[in-house]
Amino acid sequence: MSINGLYAKLCLIVCFMVLSFVTGCGNVQPAAVPSAQPVEINVSAAMGLKDALVEIQKKYEADHSVKIVFNLASSGALQTQIEQGAPADLFISAANKQMDELQKKNLIIPAARKNLVGNQLVLIVPKTSQLELHSFQDLTNASVTRFGMGVPETVPAGEYAKQVLEKLQVWETVKEKAVMPKDIHSVLTYVETGNVEAGIVFSTVAAASDKVKVAAIAPANSHEPILFLGAVVSSAKHPKEAEAFLQYLTSSDAMAVFTKYGFQRMQ
Repeated sequence: MSINGLYAKLCLIVCFMVLSFVTGCGNVQPAAVPSAQPVEINVSAAMGLKDALVEIQKKYEADHSVKIVFNLASSGALQTQIEQGAPADLFISAANKQMDELQKKNLIIPAARKNLVGNQLVLIVPKTSQLELHSFQDLTNASVTRFGMGVPETVPAGEYAKQVLEKLQVWETVKEKAVMPKDIHSVLTYVETGNVEAGIVFSTVAAASDKVKVAAIAPANSHEPILFLGAVVSSAKHPKEAEAFLQYLTSSDAMAVFTKYGFQRMQ
């Protein structure tokens, strides 16, 4: 074969290899771009808000790239956790006391603090109870040997309950009958199961059970106004998203859910 023929054959081989490479590159699929993961915000919230917050969570997560993780407990327990450095972006309390104490320690952001909803304090008994209880004063009756209320130092409903009983001047008489669990839902459970003859809880907690009935509502001005409020925690990893969720909790959509569960709009 002549030199010219060999050179032409080599050119053809090179062209074929280049063409094959280009064609092969055309079949390479671009690397998939991973989808952005939703921001996860930790919300430490009073146990009494559980049912309403869970419903609000579903709607909010469906409309926003956010995952909400709730830590539900008594406001006092949550306060202690935040003071000890537990991760939290947002704190929702059932009373001013716990929020004020965190604010004094610069553990929440005052400018990102909002009042949310109100509530009532009620005396409940088992649905089948035959006891003649028509007022908080009736807890002094001999027929009542045990009643439930939250620990006043850590459970806001317990703090309000003590205020009522002191206002009615019966606290010293009935305090030895009081069974004090660590959160308001435990009080409800004690009444449902008959472990106590009566209990003092928020009206919204009572309304969530078909095993109890309301025997009395706390008299007007017998306790401090019941207020649920929220604030962004100073050490929040996602303060922007936490504040956005807190703002949503004051929206008409969120308020519709709160009122559905018996909470009262703030004036």
